[in-house]
Amino acid sequence: MTQEFDLVRSLAAAVEDRRAAWEFVAGFAADWTDRPLGAGDGWSDAELAAAEERLGLRLPAALREAYALLGRREDLTGNHDTLRAPDELDVDETGEALVFRDENQGAARWGVLLRDLDQDDPPVRMRPDLADKSREKWEDWLDRTSLAFVEIVLSESLHAPDGLVDFLDALAEEDLEELEQHGARLPFPPYPKGEEPGIRWFLRDDVLLRADAGAWLMARGRTEEALDAVREAIPGDWLNG
Repeated sequence: MTQEFDLVRSLAAAVEDRRAAWEFVAGFAADWTDRPLGAGDGWSDAELAAAEERLGLRLPAALREAYALLGRREDLTGNHDTLRAPDELDVDETGEALVFRDENQGAARWGVLLRDLDQDDPPVRMRPDLADKSREKWEDWLDRTSLAFVEIVLSESLHAPDGLVDFLDALAEEDLEELEQHGARLPFPPYPKGEEPGIRWFLRDDVLLRADAGAWLMARGRTEEALDAVREAIPGDWLNG
């Protein structure tokens, strides 16, 4: 990167524009991980074309771009959940969606509805794996595939095996108020789409924080000192504290 990465400003642009989403991913990889994006981090055009031929359909432009940019970087896409390789992409059993990602215990899948594949940057849906299969359906997740990959990179960073992550269960309302007062609320739209309060993101003193529906808090620090400061400011039974 030729200039300092501004996570908040870059994310605000990524929310609005597909190209800016890929710039955010590249900036985040360079600034928050051990290795910037480089040659060989994505799948080749030939590999993606082979997947299209096998499936008998065209991948949306944004999904192709994501796979070509970072599809092989498991540290960005697979610390917890799994981004499918091109030869694992498949249409779900209902024939409704192209599935590209799986929850790590099989509790959910993410995909693009077949009816949306003609869009360059289509919405991404999520389908939970429920005991009552009759209640399973593809639910709204995020409005654009490129934005979903920004979310993937952010969320997977919270599970990085580098000792700079932590988890706080039973998040209290005063903890959220503390975050709002002393941290920057990131300009990411609430999601899953249509759910309130949904998932919210914050940045506080070099610590990325994700608050899930007011129930728990996940943290990823750039340094141990920054992470310790958040643990002190928001006391509780931190998993790794």
